Formats: sequence, structure tokens, C-alpha cells
Amino acid sequence: MANDLNHAWEGLKPGFDRILNRWEEGFQYTEYMALYTYVPSLAAPCLTPPGWLARRLAGANLLGGDLYQELKRFLEQHLQRLTQQGNTNMDDALLAYYTKHWTKFTVSAGTLNHICAYLNRHWVKREIDEGHKTVYEIYILALVSWRDHLFTRLQDKVIKAVIKSVAKQRNGETIDTGIIKTVVESYVSIGFDENDSRKSTLDVYKSYFEIPFIEATEMYYKAESEIFISQNPITEYMKKAESRLLEEEKRVEMYLHSSTSKALITTCENVLIKNHTAAIQDEFQMLLDNDRVEDLARMYGLLCRVADGLDRLRIIFEAHVHKQGLNAVEKLAESAAAAAAEGIKPKGDDDDDEEPAPKKKVVPSKKPAAGAEADVEPKMYVDALLHVHKKYAELVAAAFRGDSGFVASLDKACREFVNRNVVCRSSSSKSPELLARYSDSLLKKTNKTVEDSEFEEVLNSVMTVFKYIEDKDVFQKFYTNFLARRLVYGTSASDDGETSMLGKLKDTCGHEYTSKLSRMFTDMGVSKDLNDGFKEQMERTHSKDELIDFGALVINTACWPFSAPKSNLNVPEDLLKTYERFQRYYNSKHNGRKLTWLFQYCKGELKTNYTKGSKTGYTFQVSTYQMAILLLYNTATTYTLGELLKSTDIARDTLIPSIAILVKARVLTLGDGDSATDDSARYTLNVDNKFKKADETHKTIEEDRKLLIQAAIVRIMKTRKTLKHVTLVTEVIAQLQSRFKPQVHDIKKCIDILLEKEYIERSEDVKDMYSYVA
Repeated sequence: MANDLNHAWEGLKPGFDRILNRWEEGFQYTEYMALYTYVPSLAAPCLTPPGWLARRLAGANLLGGDLYQELKRFLEQHLQRLTQQGNTNMDDALLAYYTKHWTKFTVSAGTLNHICAYLNRHWVKREIDEGHKTVYEIYILALVSWRDHLFTRLQDKVIKAVIKSVAKQRNGETIDTGIIKTVVESYVSIGFDENDSRKSTLDVYKSYFEIPFIEATEMYYKAESEIFISQNPITEYMKKAESRLLEEEKRVEMYLHSSTSKALITTCENVLIKNHTAAIQDEFQMLLDNDRVEDLARMYGLLCRVADGLDRLRIIFEAHVHKQGLNAVEKLAESAAAAAAEGIKPKGDDDDDEEPAPKKKVVPSKKPAAGAEADVEPKMYVDALLHVHKKYAELVAAAFRGDSGFVASLDKACREFVNRNVVCRSSSSKSPELLARYSDSLLKKTNKTVEDSEFEEVLNSVMTVFKYIEDKDVFQKFYTNFLARRLVYGTSASDDGETSMLGKLKDTCGHEYTSKLSRMFTDMGVSKDLNDGFKEQMERTHSKDELIDFGALVINTACWPFSAPKSNLNVPEDLLKTYERFQRYYNSKHNGRKLTWLFQYCKGELKTNYTKGSKTGYTFQVSTYQMAILLLYNTATTYTLGELLKSTDIARDTLIPSIAILVKARVLTLGDGDSATDDSARYTLNVDNKFKKADETHKTIEEDRKLLIQAAIVRIMKTRKTLKHVTLVTEVIAQLQSRFKPQVHDIKKCIDILLEKEYIERSEDVKDMYSYVA
């Protein structure tokens, strides 16, 4: 039996030897098919092999198990020879040898597996099914043999050679990455599940490749990072760390197994980032101070990889934004104080007067008393807050990828400097008040600073500040007051703007917050219908000569911020009939309701027939109290204060300021030597008064502006000594834009005037250059 087995195996051995050792010599198809056909005859004795192989195997009775064992010994001997030869190589030569024979061996093993397909399907399958864990399909047997007889003896030298080769690549040298990729594939291919050899595992790869490779990587980057960070700025180190991490990610893609990615990158992050976290974080403040967005983004990208790497940055960022916000407001307050010291009143702070004066002459504002706290302009205040928020919101988006932690830090910082800054020192309600005033200026007809296309964006910016306001009830109070005035006096720029703002407040604070505001708009609509009905009835029942242009706004006491008047009023005879007719009309529509007339908020127009400065007369826009005073002068041209008090029934505290405005506008004159508050003080209609016309007023304003432009040019040139034309124009605009926006052609005219007056001169050497003449 033994002789038959040896004789039969000797017949197969040359073919198997050619497959394993001389594959490159070629293998004829007839030889291949003969082997493929007759392996079954050896594994199953009932089959008789025909042809040349039958003659060589005559009388043989080779069982499947015997064939399997002979093939196993044959592979073992082959791999032992390869191992002996491989031990003579080192480093790159070893890797080339290993990969060359691995590739050749796997191809040969595939061919053997195909030839022994019958053996795999029957004997091997039966053995595996019976639980024999050391029996494998022929291809897997070949790989297991490689692992047990070559890999275990060479793997230590192979992994060291791989580590050396990768180190060369990290140092900038070029290597053959295909060789390393083949080595990795071999480590992956020879891992099998002990319980089921048909299932592969990464145990061999993890134990013999990944672990030593990552340990070597850690040592490499630990040494490199410590040397580099000691010799270079942190910003350069961050670039180095970023590039190294990117290299390792690409390395996984090029030739490592994908499962290594997490462990490799985590190790690199610990060595390159975590070990130097404190040093990197120490640089954060400097980068913030200098607006180094690219470096900040790089720092974020690195520190977000390690646990708690961003916590300290968020704290520093919050403190920085808070400081910048406080500085911006403080700078604005200082500018406002300086302007107040020069007697310049901030724009945008004028409220609708309860008793508006006839608008005939521009009266300069008084200089604030020494020590008085200057008010900042609402627009400039809100713009200062928004500038800080916008700058750092953009930074969070660009450098910190919209990180929720940095967003929260930004919100906390903004909430702090919006509600507690130098302007709010006197009153915690200052921020909501100024925001409400700014909103009021935006929504008025007089708003010339915002284009229609930008209006919605500006309202959104208002809401940005509003979300940081803590005392939203204070904002509500002021906003309600301003809205009421806009609606009563008809100064709203548009219904769409008002509705948009109301909707944004509702979305932010809910329906209850805006319920009274909504009711105010409802009252406006109801009042319009009421006035239209009253006007139609009056036109039907009275002649045109009996009617005056009249309109009343009927509002709900609970929703509007108006209070009952503190003063009585004898309704002038000229208005009394219309007043009584409306009362009767309203009572007919709403029986049982009581009307309270708020005369302190009423306005009217009076046309003059006595003035000599105009053929058609002037029209005064006055309060109801002023109207009551002036209508008395239809019967006499002079009255004492006592007579006016008695005739109008207006309270003294209300009457005196109303008269003072008329005197200031030179509509009335106060008797020489009379005290304005004495009952005997005599007020006379100024019949000879010639009011300055609007065009003369505009001319005066233009002259004043020219003087301001010239003064600004001299100040700038005195400081800078020499300046180019374009730069000078830009600086003049920047210096004066808080008061008015100077036109370029006006600046050019003023430059020419100063050249003639020899305050400045043109440079002879440089074109468009001016020099200051001391």
C-alpha cells in the first residue's frame, strides 16, 4: 500500500512542482487537464485514470486523506526553502523578495485549489463537516502553510522593513507603495477564524502589523513634534500637524487596511495635538487679537479632534468678544461726550413733541451742562453692537464651522455687553430704549439712511440685538409709545414695514407680547371707517362752508399708552360745532361708550391772513393748545397771560410752554420788561413779522456746511501734514458723516477755497498731493 502511495505521489509531484516553482515556464493545457481529471481518481479509487497518467499510476490506491497530507508536506517543504532564502535579505530587498514570492505563491495556490476541486468538494468538506478544525480547502491550506512556515519566521524582519520604508516616505523620500500594499494584503489574507476556516479575520494583521506600526508611528511623531515645536512658532507647528494628519489619512487610503484608520489617526492626534494642547491654546488670544482667521480655523480643526480641546478656547473667545463689545460702546460714548462738549446734538433722538412748534427756524441746541452725561445716537449705538456681533458671528461660521459651543459663547458675550456697558451704567433699561428709538427712526417717513431693498435686512439686524436684550418689557414699553406716535401723527414709512416688524416680534416673543400692538392697528382701521362715515354724513347734511377738514382717531384705552390730559380746554368756537357733531355721530354708532379727548396729542393747521411776508399767507402746524391760543387773536391782537388762562381754561403748566414756543417762533411777542410767567405779562400778535423762507434757510445750512468741511480739511491737514487728494476726501467724509454726508464736489470746492486762502498748497513733485501751510 505504501509503495503504491509513493509511486502515485511521485507521478503527481512533477506537475505540482512546476505549478509552485516554475510557473513562469508555462503549463500546457493537456498537462493541466490531466492533473485536474486524475486527482479525483486518486481520491476515489473506483475511478480509473486513462492516458499517460493512468500508466504511471497503475495499481495505485491513493485515498483522499493521503493525498491531502502529501500535498500539505509538499507545501511545507516548499515554504521552508523560501524562508531560508528570504532570511538572507534585509529591509527593501526583503520586502521585494517577500512580495514577489507571495504574489507567485497565491497564484500557484489558486491553481492547486482548482486542480483539487474534487478533493475540496468531497473529502475536505466531509472532514470539515465532522468538526476537524485542522483540515482546510486547498487554497486556505496553502495560506495557512504560508503563515505557519514562512510568515512566523520572517514577519519580525518584514514589519521592521515596512516601518523603515514608511519612515523614509515621512521624511520626504520616494518609496514603492505597491510593495507595502502587497505586504498588508498578505497579513490580511492569512487571518482565519479558528472555528470556521472559511471565515477570515484581521487577527494576524492587527497583532503582527497594526500594533507595531502604530507604536512606531507614535515614536516617530513624538520625537518630530517635540523638536519642531521647540524651534518654530505655534502657527507653523499647526500647519505641520495639519499636513501630517492629512498624510496619514492618505496613507491609509494608499496601502493600509481601512480598519487601521481610526487607531492610526487617534494615535497621531494624541501625539501631535493632545500632547501640545496647552501650547496651542496659549496662541489663541494672539490670533483673535490680530484677526488671523485662517490660523484660527486651523487651530479649531486640530483641537476639535481631541477631547476637551475646545473648552478653553470657548472661554477665551467669550471673554474676548465681551471685551470688544464693551470697548466699542465705550469708544462710542467717548465720541458722544466729545460731541456734546462741542454742542452737537446726536441725530435720531428727537421725539415727537406733544406740542409741536411752528417749524420756521433752525435753533441750535444748547451746550450740555458740565458733568452732564452725553446721550449716544441710537443708530450709532445699535450699529456698534451689530458690528461686533457680525464680525464674530462671521468668524464662528468661517473659522469654527458654526460650532454650537462657540455660538453659545458668542451669545453669552453679546448678552453681557448689550445689557451691561458704559452706556447702561446710569440705567439698565438704556439698551432696550435705544434699540426701540432706532427701530422708531427706521420705521418713520423721515428715514433716509436705508434703501427699500435693504429694509428687511436691517429689521433682521434689529432683531439680532433684540434677542440679547434682557429687559424685553422695557423695549415693549418704548416701542409701544413710539408706534402710537407714528400711528397718531401719520409718520409711519409704510404699513408693510410696520407689519413686518410686528411679525418678527411675534415670532420671537409670542402672541401675548404683541397683542396690544396688533390691537392698535385694528383701531386705526376702525377709525378710518368711522371718519369716512362721519365725513359722508356731514357732506350730506351741511354745506361746504360749514365744514372744516377734520379727522379723529378713536382708540381703545387699554391698548394705547396714552393717558387722559392733565389740563382742561375750552374748545375754540371755530371748532366747537364740528367737535359736538362728531360726539353725536359717535354716540349714535356706539351707544353707552364715553369719549375722552386727548387734546395734548392733537394737531391742527392755521392759515394766516395778517402776515406781510407772503401774499398768500403762511400755514402754521400747531398743537390744539396753541390753536386755542392763536384763535383768540382773531378778536384782539394782545392778551395778558391771565386773560389767556381764563379764556382757554388751559392749565398754567401747559399754557406757559405752549406760549413760549410761539414767542420763540416770533408769532407772538412778550411785552418789554414783562415776566413770562406773570399773569400781567402781555402777549401781542407780531403782525409785522416776516418769516424766513425755506430757501433762505437751506442757503444758510449750505453755508454752515461749507464752513464745517473747511474746518475738517484744516484739522486733517494739520495732523497729517501731507495727503493725497483721494485720501483727504475720504477722511473728510468719514469725519463728518455723523452730522451729514458731504458731497465730493462740495469738498473739492472747499479745497479750492483753502488753496486760495493759502491754508494748504499743492505739491510740486507729486501729482494730486496737498501740503499743510503752517
